[in-house]
Amino acid sequence: MFRNSPQTLSQAKLSVHLCLLGLLVGLAAGLFLLLFRFMIELGQGLILNSPDDFSDLPPMWRALLPVAGAGAIALIAAFTASKYRRLGIAYVIHRIKVHYGSLPLGSAMNQFASAVIALASGFSVGREGPAVHLGAAVATGFARRWNLPDNALSVLASCGIAAGISATFNSPLAAVLFVLEVVLREYRIHTFLPILIASVTGSVITQSVYGNIHLYDHLVVEVFPVAQYPLLLLTGLLIGGMAAGFSHGLLFITHVSKRWSVTLKLLLAGGFTALISLQLPQALGTEHAAVAIALGDHPGLLLLLALLGAKILATWAAIGLGIPGGIIGPLYGIGAVLGSLIAWGLTPMFPQLQPYVPLYAVLGMTAMMGVCLHAPMAALLALLELTQNASIILPSLLVTLPAYLLAYSVFGSRSIFLSQLDAMGLEYRVSPTEAGLQKTGVMALADRQFVIGSPNQSDEDLLKLMSDADQQRLLLRHSDRCELVTLHANYDDDTPLMRTDAFPLPMTATLAEVHKLLNRNRQKAVFIYDSSPDHPVGVITWSMLRQALRTKHF
Repeated sequence: MFRNSPQTLSQAKLSVHLCLLGLLVGLAAGLFLLLFRFMIELGQGLILNSPDDFSDLPPMWRALLPVAGAGAIALIAAFTASKYRRLGIAYVIHRIKVHYGSLPLGSAMNQFASAVIALASGFSVGREGPAVHLGAAVATGFARRWNLPDNALSVLASCGIAAGISATFNSPLAAVLFVLEVVLREYRIHTFLPILIASVTGSVITQSVYGNIHLYDHLVVEVFPVAQYPLLLLTGLLIGGMAAGFSHGLLFITHVSKRWSVTLKLLLAGGFTALISLQLPQALGTEHAAVAIALGDHPGLLLLLALLGAKILATWAAIGLGIPGGIIGPLYGIGAVLGSLIAWGLTPMFPQLQPYVPLYAVLGMTAMMGVCLHAPMAALLALLELTQNASIILPSLLVTLPAYLLAYSVFGSRSIFLSQLDAMGLEYRVSPTEAGLQKTGVMALADRQFVIGSPNQSDEDLLKLMSDADQQRLLLRHSDRCELVTLHANYDDDTPLMRTDAFPLPMTATLAEVHKLLNRNRQKAVFIYDSSPDHPVGVITWSMLRQALRTKHF
């Protein structure tokens, strides 16, 4: 069905085909993420008494676990060196921007195994990073199976990302907004609906197995009084400064260690995590243990302060030194502890704040994610879905907005993902023209009305062939190249035909590739082929592309 619809999928328009593909990608990604979650739970179940709680382990086991996990990941990296180097959300953003979301399937398997080990070993990483990578890899598999156009692959990779996040957190709307705000950084209706369909499908898959459970819907969040809104603005400034410091510290570690060997970085991450586990095991894992402490009754300022520092250090060590995993989970843990610390710190001066400590923890989670990822709306919607409480909306905005403005305007904070790409030397900047052309496949513009001639034929024979077929274009296939033959606009009897070299492009390519080839060779042309250059199916000239640029406003 999809192999025979290149014309439909090549267009930057909403179509039933694209929506059906989004549904299939969402279904496959959701099932794959169920397997990923099962493997994590199986690994932790063999070691822990309760999921993500490392505090019950003996100190020696707590220290050995991350070291052993780092060693296992280092072995995987040693055997798959080229596939291990590029993992995580930042890498997926690079592939979306530059390679239409196509991912090496070997790196996806590497991501799966390494992330399971990392999450079972207590590293301070989240599940959403591997979920994003695996979801995009599922889309790559579909695109390769059906030879889909690259512009459709870009949409389907976004569908896989949304389905992965939605299946992980049971938050379909936040997953869609994350893709639009963080990955694509734009909104288009023909991409929005397939992404939404995939995200909803991923959430349905999760709910069908685990039920309609939201991570923090058990929190009792009191409605915050309007008279205390100024305290929220102060909280936002404090969190904004902390978020900027966290981001700068993480990027410093990434930059300093980028020339170190992978094995050295992984073992250092395991060693640092082991040291932290001996003092504060609640800093291990994603965010659940830290959030539990933050929401506890009278945890104590010293414990919160120590846990905040330990969680930041554990996350710097894991993410900064290359442990595979996401950052949203640790940001939730850091944000919850920071919000609770601010609330308890203000309580002696404002005793009326004590009932609102859970709210401050949620606000800290929202602001930390929003500032560090430069995704304030996705962060707000995520916590709205996770808590199932609409009363957090206005307080979250009053905290997140000043936090974001302070971090961005005063401390020069940038998106962690984009900064990681800069540190890794991976490109993600695409010109507006190229970005627009990437959304349309070559078959949407190619002229399929042409005839094929032989280089042995004379001009008279070629002219007669074109006249008999009533065509204006003829393609000559030489042994090593192709020529496009057209009629001169004004010609005499001696030179009726004009010849120009034609570059080959597969029918999966987009107009961006055509533009790169013809922008400096405007007298030449491009011919589109199906399975091999011996099977041409269309022709594009610079004049055709220029007309499309003018009329479609790329």
